[in-house]
Amino acid sequence: MSESLLLFITAAFLLAGFVKGALGLGLPTVSVGLLAVTMPPAHALALVIVPAILTNIWQTFVGPYLRDIMRRLWPLLLGLAVGIRLNAGSMTGPYARYSTIVLGVLLMIYAVIGLRKFVFSVARRDEKWIGAIIGLITGVISAATGVQVIPSMPYFQAIGMERDELVQALGVFFTVATVALAFNLSSAGLLDESTTWPGVIALACSFTGMAVGQAVRSRMQPDVFRHWFLIAMILLGIYLSGSAIYNLARP
Repeated sequence: MSESLLLFITAAFLLAGFVKGALGLGLPTVSVGLLAVTMPPAHALALVIVPAILTNIWQTFVGPYLRDIMRRLWPLLLGLAVGIRLNAGSMTGPYARYSTIVLGVLLMIYAVIGLRKFVFSVARRDEKWIGAIIGLITGVISAATGVQVIPSMPYFQAIGMERDELVQALGVFFTVATVALAFNLSSAGLLDESTTWPGVIALACSFTGMAVGQAVRSRMQPDVFRHWFLIAMILLGIYLSGSAIYNLARP
């Protein structure tokens, strides 16, 4: 792996870790999105998976809400795991070349939803069956792209959790997703010794960025940061989809 690529990986994971520390999410979204500029999403996810699992486990146990979260969200989590398993192999199958286009489109959809601040509401009595469906759809999409924000993030906003409980719930959700994705990648032979050194760099940078993001979370204006972050996701999504379509159209 070239020195320039290792430097790019370093920068991508520092930024992705910072976003996760500041917002409670975004490590796979940012890192896979950036790395997909230089490699297929499946290979990008292979670098992301270990840092994502460990940072999500850290986020899962920072807070007193774990038991309530599991009791409330278990259908969502079960649907997520099932969806990821059902769509295993989609990143390496015959349609894998379209995954970058899908990833770019999903980043744009996620960002537009966030910028428009659509307000949804799900009644507590309906959370379990709606959550199971949302989890299943998110899992199928995640298995193909490595990103778990659509349609799960609008759902999390709709069920009305307090900020600290939401951050911990996102840790639980993304832990389940990344562990399930790790099984898919392992089955496809993408987790091997070639990812070890880049993975160590990614892990160190993720935790460094996450620590900085958590440190500045209480001092920054989260709405302003989130606004520009979402705009950057739109631009990245346009670039990823556009470049992938261009490459597919070339003779």
